[in-house]
Amino acid sequence: MSQALYHVGIDLGTTHSVIAYKDKSDQNNGVQLLPIAQLTAPGQVEEPLQLASFVYQAHHHELGEGSRTLPWTTEPEALVGTIARNMGAKSPTRLVSSAKSWLCHAGVNRREAILPAGSPEEVEKISPLRATELYLTHLHDAWNHRFPNAPISEQDVTITVPASFDPAARELTAEAARSIGFEHLTLLEEPQAALYSWLNLAADDWREQLETGDTILVVDVGGGTTDLSLVAVNDDDGNLSLERIAVGEHILLGGDNMDLALAYQVKAKLAAIGKDIQPWQIQAITQACRDAKETLLADNDIESVPIVVPSRGSKLLGTTLKCELTRHEVTQFLVEGFFPNVSIDNQPQQARRGALTQMGLPYAQDPAITKHIAGFLSKHGENAEQTNDPYAAMVSNPMLGGQPAEAASSASFRAPTAILFNGGVLKSDRLRARLLDTINQWLTEANKPNLKVLTGTDLDLAVAHGAAYYSEVRQGDGVRIRGGISSSFYIGVESALPAIPGMAPPMEAYCIAPFGLEEGSEAVMPKKEFGLVVGEPVHFQFFGSTARHHDQAGDLLDHWADGELDELPEVHLTLSADNGRQPGDIVPVTLRSSVDELGTLQLQAIASDNQEAWRVDFDLRAEQE
Repeated sequence: MSQALYHVGIDLGTTHSVIAYKDKSDQNNGVQLLPIAQLTAPGQVEEPLQLASFVYQAHHHELGEGSRTLPWTTEPEALVGTIARNMGAKSPTRLVSSAKSWLCHAGVNRREAILPAGSPEEVEKISPLRATELYLTHLHDAWNHRFPNAPISEQDVTITVPASFDPAARELTAEAARSIGFEHLTLLEEPQAALYSWLNLAADDWREQLETGDTILVVDVGGGTTDLSLVAVNDDDGNLSLERIAVGEHILLGGDNMDLALAYQVKAKLAAIGKDIQPWQIQAITQACRDAKETLLADNDIESVPIVVPSRGSKLLGTTLKCELTRHEVTQFLVEGFFPNVSIDNQPQQARRGALTQMGLPYAQDPAITKHIAGFLSKHGENAEQTNDPYAAMVSNPMLGGQPAEAASSASFRAPTAILFNGGVLKSDRLRARLLDTINQWLTEANKPNLKVLTGTDLDLAVAHGAAYYSEVRQGDGVRIRGGISSSFYIGVESALPAIPGMAPPMEAYCIAPFGLEEGSEAVMPKKEFGLVVGEPVHFQFFGSTARHHDQAGDLLDHWADGELDELPEVHLTLSADNGRQPGDIVPVTLRSSVDELGTLQLQAIASDNQEAWRVDFDLRAEQE
């Protein structure tokens, strides 16, 4: 049993990380935020409420003696936080950024030292997993310095992750936390954390703002991702209850994309006056545009921010180049480029891709966030129509083909009744207003009422705040959002058909964990036998789906529509051949699956004679070999 003194919530963000906490012994004080001591310049320590999620791989001559000193050490493991971001603006090839996005990138080895991506050989590389450990280590040390008598390893800690994180990314996050001593650990989806923050601040008044039948759309646009969730308000024996009923795909689209887009706008402005920008300078300009964007979108009176373009010496460019970004330019460019006013049937477009591409993050090809929201609502509306989902608010666009609003059409979508904004990007009044206007336009055309806006949360700090509150809710104090796992999961099973030249055996998908399976519970599966190859290298193919909500554990799919199932990273391993078995033997087994308290999937193959069991985890064993 935990002897924790505090409920602790950690928002492990793409661009910033935050710690919130609640003293268990003081019911009069609410959730508080921890000032995080960090270097902002060599030898200069400040305590902002956010830790910049950056690591700078400094050259050994860059920093003098004593310039790295933190309140708890003179030799930190790495330069993390604001100083990393500031130094990286001048030397971007030494800056590790977007580690969280790399951590969920199934196309790379997330344990391999690959960051900073594209940096010269002389720059030391670290893995996405190691970068995550470094951020958590800094947060760990900052807490222990502030509360030496209540080390964070003894507290109840909730770390947030995107709702769309696959099991491997969740497991890696948990592994990073455990490796530095987080013992009483829970993972929570970020959109749920934002909603928990709103619930805590609204207190009992939340029941006055919502009613049975409401559907809350949570739109979380952060530094690296756009995270979408739907939460239904239900009647539970006369009381209101909340249930997360849908999550979006993992969309790498957020502030990082906007910063890069602004950098190219700066490049175009300079090109218009005859100044050429080299590719290496774009990285530095992007960092400067990130700072300018955050300054100009904040609530202040600054109308423009200068952008200084670095050079490698006066001989290269003749003189230092400067230009500026204005508030009007930034808001107009971001509104029209990332939040265009589109119709509900205007879905994200996949452009034709070249055969070769540089290795990098799999960013969303369509930058229009409003299109992704339209696709999300339409996808789950169609799914609800096909499966008679009781939470569906089915509507259709009367502007398409003259169909009436109550008629089913290809443009049917799940109509939300309330919206909660989250993420630093949506701090801008103008971006929120455009998003709200666009969705309300869809609702108006479908003869539905406009959205209720749930307000009162700080969009930068709400996730950490909600995570700390959730830690308290888990112990029975407050309203809990039901939901379970955010995807259905399947294991690939090769069909037992005769060999056909040039054709691989057809693959079927066997559901091992249905959508909504609660943490700490086991899936009820039929006693169906499969053949398991032991004693030699094999691979397991897994699939996930955020669309198929009504498949049950044990359902075997022999076909599915495009986009319904997403392939997850293969797991490669060799299962032991004990008890007299030989390499290559095929053992009859049944499958057992469960979800642990962290929300990570566990799978076991049980020999039919009950003499042996093999465990297969989403632990990326192929990446460890």
